[in-house]
This record gives sequence, structure tokens and C-alpha cells, in this order.
Amino acid sequence: MSEVGAVGTGPVDPRLLRLPGMRRYLAGIGAFGIVTAIIVVGFADSLARVLAGVAQGRLDTAALATAVAFAAARGVLVAARGATATSAAATLKAHLRADLLTRALDRGPVWLRGQRAGELATLAGPGVNALDAYLIGYLPVLVTAVTVPVAVLGRLALADRTAALTVALTLPLVPIFAALVGWHTASATRRQWRLLHRLGGHFLDMLTGMTTLRAFGRAAAQVEVVRAMADKHRDATMRTLRLAFLSALVLELLATLSVALVAVPVGVTLLDGGITLPVALLVLLLTPEAFAPLRAAGAQFHASQEGLAALREIFAVREAGPSAPARSGGVAARPRASRIVFDNTTFEYGGQRVLRDVTVEIAPGERIALIGPSGGGKSTLLHALLGFLTPASGRVLVGSTDLADVDLAAWRERIAWVPQRPYLFAASVADNIRLGLPDAPDDAVRAAAAAADASGFVAALPRGYATDLGERGVGLSSGQRQRLGVARAFLRDADLLLLDEPTARLDGGSEAAVIEATPRLLAGRTAVFVAHRPAMLPLADRVLLVRDGTVREVTA
Repeated sequence: MSEVGAVGTGPVDPRLLRLPGMRRYLAGIGAFGIVTAIIVVGFADSLARVLAGVAQGRLDTAALATAVAFAAARGVLVAARGATATSAAATLKAHLRADLLTRALDRGPVWLRGQRAGELATLAGPGVNALDAYLIGYLPVLVTAVTVPVAVLGRLALADRTAALTVALTLPLVPIFAALVGWHTASATRRQWRLLHRLGGHFLDMLTGMTTLRAFGRAAAQVEVVRAMADKHRDATMRTLRLAFLSALVLELLATLSVALVAVPVGVTLLDGGITLPVALLVLLLTPEAFAPLRAAGAQFHASQEGLAALREIFAVREAGPSAPARSGGVAARPRASRIVFDNTTFEYGGQRVLRDVTVEIAPGERIALIGPSGGGKSTLLHALLGFLTPASGRVLVGSTDLADVDLAAWRERIAWVPQRPYLFAASVADNIRLGLPDAPDDAVRAAAAAADASGFVAALPRGYATDLGERGVGLSSGQRQRLGVARAFLRDADLLLLDEPTARLDGGSEAAVIEATPRLLAGRTAVFVAHRPAMLPLADRVLLVRDGTVREVTA
């Protein structure tokens, strides 16, 4: 059926074959389809003999036993096919969710917050779940829509060539009309999914910034925006359902008329003595079976469209050039012993240039402070060093090795990262500190906390280092969360230290505590840090101004 080519170029997107278990699953439902076709023909043949015998006043017990056996086999086959499809769908969905999360992590923080995070959550949640209708409902029925009509036509050709010819001529009308309706439905469903995608992203973005929205009196306006987006999604959903119901009516009417075109001549021929009663019954039993899988495939196609639209988005995320390619087995590089060079590098976000022609050399053990207006590209440089971004042009070198050729996992093991808002998980204080070094002993955790000037407030918590924190560190102040982030860096004992405005949004006391701990953290390490406040600048050997897409050194 042509209308199913909504994801790729046909009913089954070739990219599906590269996913875990899909080749085996498709082979399995192919086998189920062939067996189903055999059972359908065998059951109709047996039942026709039973009915013909009853009409003639006798009971063909052998035919009856065969018919019962075929009916039982068909029930077992349907149950087995359903279990196989459910298992394959669960495996594939788990893989896709893990893959989406991995790719989002590799692309860096921009994929894990704001509207992009909402879109990702919608895709990994409702989007992946919507694949059930495609994998469990549509694909198995699609296979039987090929195997059963072929088997039925073969058997009809042996029983009544006229009936077989009539079915062969009318059968293609079902997929043709289904294709015409399906092309329109696919477009409507894609629009419905895009609206849901946008709604999920905007809603999460609004919730994340609710405090700011309320402070500026914009919360009510955003509620109206969300309501308008939800109304558009509801309207698009209803239009899609309306199309689905109307197309089902068209397919049912077409199939009924096609069956009638076979049934009427068979009845007339039977009365004239042109065919026997068993043959007539066989034709009447098999003809609806030829059209039933096609009607079922048309109905399942509409149910699967949301999943197909989500699958297209999933493949788009998978195939997009990652900001941070997941590399392993590359060249090992240790920043402590190597200089770091931005060699005429240019960085872009979504096709928009952020930094251009950056040429900077960082010597081993050197401390570099980045200053400049917000949005100028300071965090971009840090994300490039983390491997979250790759240059649109130019290179980032570690010694003489291009960072694009370095094993990212090994590289990040040598980096300590303190972002503006260190993310704290719903776990104990100790587990949050040892995030970058899970096997660190308790003594090392306590020493890192003391070095970050965090041991005092941790000791005051109900259970000390065993105190469980809420999501995002609920229950701690911004300064306390920041000091736990610095403690992570101390425990990591990395060669390269990256700090993104570690004193931003801190009160005077918390800022002083972080500033006091930072020199101890920087000692003996190469460091690049963003400094919006003057208190951080004395810690730097050099200061770079990042502004208007350029980077230049600031002289005293």
C-alpha cells in the first residue's frame, strides 16, 4: 500500500532494519504471514466441505475435525504473533529511548534544558510509545495483506477462474483508494505531531521559567499561549480522526461491493448448475478473506501515523550531525602535559555563526579568564573543550592532536567541570560529590568537601553526608549547591579545569567561600574559567575578551 511510505520510501523504512532485533522481527512476522495464509485457505476449504455435506444431509467428520484444527491453529498463531510483536516493540522502544538520551548528552547542556529538553521528552515519551500501533498493529497486518490475498487468488484460480479474475481485478482498488486517502492523512498526522512536539517543548520551558514569568507578570499570558497551542493540537487530532473514519467507510464500502461482484455471479452459476455447491461455498468463504487483510491494514495505517511521524523525528535526531561525536578508541590526550590550541576555529549554532576565526593557545598549567557580554560565546569555548561542540571550521588541538581524533571518554576523565548551576541529583550528598569518581572512599569525599568550604553546612544537615537531597538539590541554597559542584571538581583531581561563572547568582558570603576555595582548586592545573565578577580576575594569568563573535586578549 503506497500510502504507508510516510517514514521512508515504502511501508518499512530501510533505517528500521539497522535497529536492534528488527530484521529478526520482520522475518518472524513474514513467517507468521505465510502460515496465516495457509491456515485461511485450509480452513475455508474444510468448512466448505462441512457445509456442503450438511446441506446434502451428511456430516463430513474428517473435514469438521480439520476445520476445528485450523481454527485453533489460527487462534494460537494470533496469540504468538501478538506476543512476538509486543516483545520486539518493547526492545526497540527501550533502545530508542536510551539512544535519544545518549545523543542528547553528547550534544551538551543545550539539549537538556528549555524547549529543546521539552521536545526531547515528548519524543522519548509519547513519541516512542506511539510506535506500538505501528510495530504491533500495522506491520503484522501489512504482511498478511500481502500473503493472504496471494494464497486466496491461487486457490480461487483452481476452483473458479471467473471468480479469481473478478477478485484479481477488484483487489487493487482497495490499496489505490487507501493510498489516495493515506497521503492526505499522513500530511494531517505530521502536522498533528509537530504541534504536539512544539506544545511539549514550550510547556516544559514555561514551567522551568515560571518563577521569572510570575515576577514579570507574564505567567497569565503564557497560560493563554499554551491553551492556544493545545487547542490547535486538539483541532489537528480531530481532523486526523475524521479522515480516518471517513477512509474506513470508503474501504469497507469498496470491499463490500467487490465481494458482491463475486457473490452474485457465483450464485447464478450455482443455480444454473455451472459449479458444484462445495466450490460455490469455497468461493464465498475465500473472497471476503482476500479483502479483509487490506481493510485491516488501511485501518491500522491511520492508527500508526502518529508513531510514524515520531519515528521520522527520531531518525532526524539520530542522523543529525552530533555536536559531540561519541568517540572511543581514539588518540589518548592528557591536558596537563599538552598545550591546547584553538586553530582558526569557527563555531555555529543552527547555522548561525557564534564565534569566528578564533586563534588562542593555552599553555600547560596556564589559567585563562574569559570575560565579555552574555551570549558572546564564552560558554561555547568551554563546551568545545568538553567535546560538546565541534568547529564548523578550523581545529581544536591538544598538543599536536586534533580533538576530533581524541577518545572523548578518556579526554573527559581528565576534565573537571563546574557549570553555572551544578545539577544535584535526588541522592545523598556524598553520592552527589563523588559523581565524577563513583568509587571514591568517604575520606576523599570529606576532604573534597572541606577543600571546597562545604564541610560546615554538610555537617549541619540531618544526616550529614548521608542526607538525601531533593531533585536539583532542593533544600540547599545556591551557594551551597555551587560549593558541592566545586567539591566534585576537587574530588575529580583532573588535569584541566573548566568553570562557567562559578560565582554567578551567589550572595556575598557564598561568593567569598567559592572564591576562597578556587585558588586551591586551580593549583597545578590548566584552567579556563568564565568570570563576570572582578573577584575572579586576579586568579588568571591571562584575560580574554569574547565579544561580537571574536576573541582577543586584554592587556593590563
